[in-house]
Amino acid sequence: MAHQSELIASDIEAYLEAHQNKSLLRFITCGSVDDGKSTLIGRLLYDSKMVFEDQMAQLEADSRRIGTQGGEIDFALLVDGLAAEREQGITIDVAYRFFSTETRKFIVADTPGHEQYTRNMVTGASTADAAVILIDARKGVLTQTRRHSYLVSLLGIRNVVLAVNKMDLIGWDHAAFDVIVADYRAFAASVGLTNVTAIPISGLKGDNIASRSDATAWHDGPTLVEWLEGVDVGQDSRARPFRMPVQWVNRPSLDFRGFSGLIASGTVKPGDRVKVLPSGRESTVARIVVMLGDLDKAVVGQSVTLTLTDEVDVSRGDVLVAADAPCEVADQFETALVWMDDEPMPPGRPYLLKIGARTVTAQVTEIKHKVNVNTMEKLAAKRLELNEIAVANISLDRAIPFEPYGDNRDLGGFILIDKISNRTVGAGLINHHLRRADNIHWQALDVDKAARAAIKGQKGRVIWLTGLSGAGKSTIANMVDRKLHVMGRHTYLLDGDNVRHGLNRDLGFTEEDRVENIRRVAEVARLMADAGLIVITAFISPFRAERRMARDLMEAGEFIEVFVDTPLSVAEQRDVKGLYQKARAGQLKNFTGVDSPYEAPEAAEIHINTTAMSATDAAEAIVSWLLGE
Repeated sequence: MAHQSELIASDIEAYLEAHQNKSLLRFITCGSVDDGKSTLIGRLLYDSKMVFEDQMAQLEADSRRIGTQGGEIDFALLVDGLAAEREQGITIDVAYRFFSTETRKFIVADTPGHEQYTRNMVTGASTADAAVILIDARKGVLTQTRRHSYLVSLLGIRNVVLAVNKMDLIGWDHAAFDVIVADYRAFAASVGLTNVTAIPISGLKGDNIASRSDATAWHDGPTLVEWLEGVDVGQDSRARPFRMPVQWVNRPSLDFRGFSGLIASGTVKPGDRVKVLPSGRESTVARIVVMLGDLDKAVVGQSVTLTLTDEVDVSRGDVLVAADAPCEVADQFETALVWMDDEPMPPGRPYLLKIGARTVTAQVTEIKHKVNVNTMEKLAAKRLELNEIAVANISLDRAIPFEPYGDNRDLGGFILIDKISNRTVGAGLINHHLRRADNIHWQALDVDKAARAAIKGQKGRVIWLTGLSGAGKSTIANMVDRKLHVMGRHTYLLDGDNVRHGLNRDLGFTEEDRVENIRRVAEVARLMADAGLIVITAFISPFRAERRMARDLMEAGEFIEVFVDTPLSVAEQRDVKGLYQKARAGQLKNFTGVDSPYEAPEAAEIHINTTAMSATDAAEAIVSWLLGE
């Protein structure tokens, strides 16, 4: 049942209106394993009367059967819902719970304490306005306490309460509490957490949770609930300039065209001048429309539809901003990146980047360093593994409006999505844009792609041969090149081995280097196709993501993928260069088909089965397809 109020019995409508107008605070509980996070949340639900009688009966039965409190009520069981969590007495997934008091509503995220579930903790913290960091009074500040505190700071949470839990197990020792607080404050200051309130509590017994404890007469600060009710998280965003990412172009009829979204910062009124980013077009707000009518003013946190006085082009993903205080637009950034996928991240691989309602293609161009969040040490890295955190440069395929994450979460936070599987693989925070983005601009050219192709009497194309080593790619590519040359076509052949003698001589055969190898080749092929040439490439190019990246660089119809399909056993029997033999002997690492995977094309334009077709016939089939297409 909801929090009890005298208005429920005397004036239910007044109670419902007051409840509806309460402010909402989102916060997380975090800290090391077994510090009591789930128990604390269970106690908050219990003290705020959010536990129904049947739930209480079930809790008492579960506490006797699988509880960790010797048969007494185990409040953690109200939150730990997964079977594995109950069996191990730990939190694995992020659990969200709602409760309310007389003055405020709350959504709390119970986040895991184990290091391997760091990505779950980041997920819970990404929407939080405040953090409750728990410390077991018997253990003091631990490595995972520091880890989660760093993540809290990284994610822009500045309102922090240090809840020193299980004080009853050390006899409410004031001196021990002061030592823990001093130790934590010293670390917190080093990661930018300066607004920290310390409270001695017992989550299990309820001391200093909703009511003051007689055991802590020496504590003159607030209880935890008092702190949660009093923390102000909205002033900064209300004072900042107006920002509203457009989530939907609202067009219910020919006579109405509005732009809907959640106001990310600032306020807006009819008559305000606004700018549309990234286009830069300006207009004036005509109306602020909500379900019940028009508003005279809208503020941060409200979802509204704005109409404009001018017919300007506004699309989903654009951002409406105050015309006299616009945010920046850029396509290259320094970011803090948290890797959340089991597959490691090599730089150069293209991903989808989603920021607000806008989705663009992005590449991690450089990992500047990764961070050991246990020691704050900066480490060199070429790739990111699951749960690792790094400072990395990212390049986008187009400019986007943004603000640093520390100023605006909605315009500074993003996720990375794998283009093939659509998995969310990373989460990032924009620190700032790169100055190089300000100094590089597209130069307008008088001679364009069409003119260069016309003078050659052909259309620029890229014929991309992919397959295992020994499949016959180079042989077939050479034949295609020769046939087209005899026919008077303007061609150029980019061969895997030949390119590594020059352009890519600095690259090895790690996954990261192979991704970069294909990225460079794809860019060169794009430039040659732009010059009107028919470009033939012969590369293993084992990963679908890189072949997709190469295709995305070209216009529709310019990229022709040719799968030179040869079984591994056949390719290994040929082994003209002796590479399979070296790989099997352990002398050649990361060799495709042996200890590195080959991801076959799923929808290649041309499929060559070399067990049923000779190289000559294969080359003829490619040329016929090209000329007849």
